[in-house]
Amino acid sequence: MHIPAPNDIIRRDLPDAAIHSPKTRRAERQGKRRRLSLALQGGGSFGAFTWGVLDRLLEEDLPLDVVSGASAGAINAVVMATGLAKGGRKGGREEARARLTHFWTRVSEVAPRASSNAAAAMATRLLSPYQFNPFNVNPLRTILSEEVGFDALRAKPPLRLLIAATRVSDGSLRVFREKAVTLEAVLASACLPLLHHAVEIDGEAYWDGAYSANPPIVPLIAASRASDALVVQIIPTASEETPTSSADIIKRMQQITFNSSLLREMEALSAMTKLSGPDAEGSALSRKLQRLRLHHINAEKHVPGLAQASALDLDWDFLCALRDHGRAAAESWLAAKP
Repeated sequence: MHIPAPNDIIRRDLPDAAIHSPKTRRAERQGKRRRLSLALQGGGSFGAFTWGVLDRLLEEDLPLDVVSGASAGAINAVVMATGLAKGGRKGGREEARARLTHFWTRVSEVAPRASSNAAAAMATRLLSPYQFNPFNVNPLRTILSEEVGFDALRAKPPLRLLIAATRVSDGSLRVFREKAVTLEAVLASACLPLLHHAVEIDGEAYWDGAYSANPPIVPLIAASRASDALVVQIIPTASEETPTSSADIIKRMQQITFNSSLLREMEALSAMTKLSGPDAEGSALSRKLQRLRLHHINAEKHVPGLAQASALDLDWDFLCALRDHGRAAAESWLAAKP
């Protein structure tokens, strides 16, 4: 299936009655301020590219409706939402930008050195995290608890959140919505099973949301009131050559695994859109699909050599380079956006 390029759009024209409805005329009188929903893919340190995309979008007076995310995408979503909530109506966007910068700075500061990363990679091939990390030490827990105001987000969310996690028992998707977005839910969404203990919530164990929905798209469309949705993809899809070393094979397997759920959802969305044609009588979701404009920013089209890079690389210079590429990609998308 073809996934749209950054300025490609899935779009259906509305019937004349809808085009000339009082609601539509009122929207036209209010100007061109359309709401936007965001679907943020997870992918470790590659999430710094999404940081850059968000940083640029937050400079615009662009109302955000729903944000879905898995793993690093979920983390970017809750950090941004905390800034929007803390800063109030006028200062929220600047506060969100500042909090994203502060979060990624802290993550880089606590990151292990390259030699430690190599040792950890070797350990994961021989031992489980329950063996090499029996006390379940996770610096991300401390950083998130200090950077994200979970109580405030649940009490008065500045936008709607859909956080994906994968249930270990049956591999199914669980989406945590605003009232259920806790520290444990976000840690579950970012729980790589070879590095961290499974996260238990309500008696169920959860792993990284990227295994089941990376990111959740169909749930996003169902929940969103916006006609525009932007998917930010950070995991590379292409590989120039067949990997032969153990490390490269594992990396390529993870890329394929973490993109498979995105491809499945895009295919499902395409099929649903065709079935809910202009003459079809359907549900509210069918009507939403008819007016949907789905946009797509793909990091590998903007970051040279991304497929060869490591999603565990948290070096500050690397993160800043990804951020800058993300900002440039968002700038191009905004310039081409109809």
